[in-house]
Amino acid sequence: MSVLTRDEAQTRAQLLDVRRYTIDLDLTTGDETFDSRTVIRFTVRADQDVTDTFVELKPAELSSVTLDGQPLDPETLDENRLPLKNLTPGDHELRVDAAMRYSHTGEGMHRFTDPTDGETYVYTQLFMDDVQRVFAAFDQPDLKAVFELSVKAPDGWTVLANGITEHTDGVWKAAPTPLISTYLVAVAAGPWHSVRTEHRGLPFGIHCRRSLAPYLDADADEILDVTRACYDRYHEKFEEPYPFDSYDQAFVPEFNAGAMENPGLVTFRDEFVYRSAVTDTERQTRAMVIAHEMAHMWFGDLVTLKWWDDIWLNESFAEYMGYQTLTEATRFTDTWTDFGVVRKGWGYDADQRPSTHPVAPEAVNDTASALLNFDGISYAKGASALRQLVAWLGEKDFLAGINTHFTRHRFGNATLTDFIDSLTAATERDVHAWADAWLRTTGVDTLTPRVTGDNGTYTLTVERTGSRPHRIAVGLYDPDLTDEGRLTLRERLDLDIPQTDGRPIGKRPALLLLNDSDLTYAKVRFDPESFRAVRNGLSGLPEPLTRAVVWNALRDAVRDGELPPTTYLDTARAHLPRETDLALVQGVLGFATTQITDRYLAPEDRPAALTTISSLCRDLLRRTEDGDNPGLRLLAVRHFIDVAAQPDTIAAWLADGTVPGGPELDPELRWRVLARLAVLGATDETAIAAELDRDPSATGQEGAARCRAALPDPAAKHTAWEAMFATDDLSNYLFTATAQGFWQPEQADLVREYVPRYYEDAVAVAARRGPAIADAAGRWAFPTHAVDTDTLRLGEECLRDADPIPALRRKLADQLDDLARALRVRQA
Repeated sequence: MSVLTRDEAQTRAQLLDVRRYTIDLDLTTGDETFDSRTVIRFTVRADQDVTDTFVELKPAELSSVTLDGQPLDPETLDENRLPLKNLTPGDHELRVDAAMRYSHTGEGMHRFTDPTDGETYVYTQLFMDDVQRVFAAFDQPDLKAVFELSVKAPDGWTVLANGITEHTDGVWKAAPTPLISTYLVAVAAGPWHSVRTEHRGLPFGIHCRRSLAPYLDADADEILDVTRACYDRYHEKFEEPYPFDSYDQAFVPEFNAGAMENPGLVTFRDEFVYRSAVTDTERQTRAMVIAHEMAHMWFGDLVTLKWWDDIWLNESFAEYMGYQTLTEATRFTDTWTDFGVVRKGWGYDADQRPSTHPVAPEAVNDTASALLNFDGISYAKGASALRQLVAWLGEKDFLAGINTHFTRHRFGNATLTDFIDSLTAATERDVHAWADAWLRTTGVDTLTPRVTGDNGTYTLTVERTGSRPHRIAVGLYDPDLTDEGRLTLRERLDLDIPQTDGRPIGKRPALLLLNDSDLTYAKVRFDPESFRAVRNGLSGLPEPLTRAVVWNALRDAVRDGELPPTTYLDTARAHLPRETDLALVQGVLGFATTQITDRYLAPEDRPAALTTISSLCRDLLRRTEDGDNPGLRLLAVRHFIDVAAQPDTIAAWLADGTVPGGPELDPELRWRVLARLAVLGATDETAIAAELDRDPSATGQEGAARCRAALPDPAAKHTAWEAMFATDDLSNYLFTATAQGFWQPEQADLVREYVPRYYEDAVAVAARRGPAIADAAGRWAFPTHAVDTDTLRLGEECLRDADPIPALRRKLADQLDDLARALRVRQA
């Protein structure tokens, strides 16, 4: 398939004005394909000579094409490009009739049949260049147009689209859209269960498949309350009103992302419809995604990037605004703690790999390259940069610049330069210099304190690696004389880095914490006295966001080989049992289990580490016996299951259907226990099949695939490998579940023969099945447990010789860099 280059997009944008698409889809033609009829009305600009261009589509069968009433030869379709030759200045009409193939990888028009009740659902995910899988298009973001959509659907189905829909005799027509980009067109069709309401005269709806109806109904008030609160808060921040005619949120199956900001029809992964117990932090995450996607209605949909080098303008803005607005408008007031402990780590990790790139890169030459930039840099680092910008600029001027940007570019396209110009109009500060330092550079700065002085008068100097300016808070903490083990905030200083000279801080604090309040994006280090205070008093720090900064600093020190992994575990063992913030517990336990025990410690040290985490979880279980903190107890149960070295306790839980003292084992916990028992060789196919009979849902199918792949049996491993790499039958979710079960540190000897096979087979399946499966193969099917020089060598040879498609190449490069880091940590 030909990918669109930036040069080609710029040339086509200079040539054409695209005015309107009329699209008719027929979803009643069978299980494999649907019919797509498209009329595109466009104009070749008057200053152009007779010229050639092309339209994109990826049909199963191209039936007919006419241009201005004259037939074109369908055989001229070359991969995904249909040439349009000898175009004269003026108006033109292109008609394309084709059969398009349904997808099972979450790309294009995804088709899913619910194993619970046999009902079928389809939905679009057209991001980047997958609109071509659904209808013919001039597929680039700066050729905005009006879209008129009609859909013929089976009886009993509801069709959702970007605008309000009406239906007659099985045909659903959506209201014409305002000017939007091709990748934002959306359809979701099936026998949806819907909850509808209105807010400020605007139709609101939430939708899911019928088998999830009781769970959506249970949470409908919460979801709609968050939606209304964010909608109202954005209207206080933004002068431009919500720019579309309705707001639907559809929770769809087997979705590759967290959500997608289609105007008027946001699609979410339907794991956000919780059918098992979740923590309040997980509810907060769902709320943040709702807030994030709604922010896109302005930044991304109303004003859209001109080319994919400015993807951060979409994602960084929505990420920042989602967390900030949730904090301001809902009961979730500690969202920046979750951002600090989860999202920033994603950004820090991505920014230290060879594949790093600036937040606003200058050389995104084609769509395949652009797809790789949807990572922790475009989201977490970009949002951190915006948070730092607000701290430096002030929120009033920041919002004034944002509103100027919306007014200047509404229903149009904009660039980084346009955005900076809008901010500059609202302030006297040098925003261009700030942007050069923060948005055009790569890497993570490190801030290290140097404290000098005596006789009660000390001075702070901050040493910085990197060249970015930082506005930070510095926390000075002293022992709490009334409560041993607690630290109390003496003072929080504002500091601009680089400093012109040392900053007086008075008497020496027990803990001096740089970036207290987490307003900048940088790694921080401790002076020796502060590190001793952290080891002794971390859980006694008064604010969860402060503790998040400390835990991040410890995490970074482990990854940089400056802090032994066992010291991190010992600190967690000492302080996590007294932690009150669920996001922190989840983040620390997650790093301890997936990174320290599985990667950073040598295999012979792993059992002791698992014992430490198991003991920590037992402490949390004892602490929550009174039922006062069910979320914390649920986290402890989950991680106790995940690190169980012996099957007896968790097998008893499964047999009894409950943990003593609660909770009862819901489907998520039952599959979690069974997966761990499979790893330990304490269950079999009979038990897995029985559990699947008990829970035949889509989630149950994934749980069974995960358990079967985890069985320590050569035949089971062979079957799982063949399913992933020898056939193309697995959907994106079943592929991921199988991959998650396959590699287990406890089974290193059993799966050793598959490590060298992985590279060749991953390259082949990625080439056959495309970017979504390539991403899953690189992320989940990679042998992360195999931390050795042979795995590294084989991977480097693959990158050098095998020519993997870009999506897999990026994943492999990142995995290999993480593997090399793990080797360095072990050696340190």
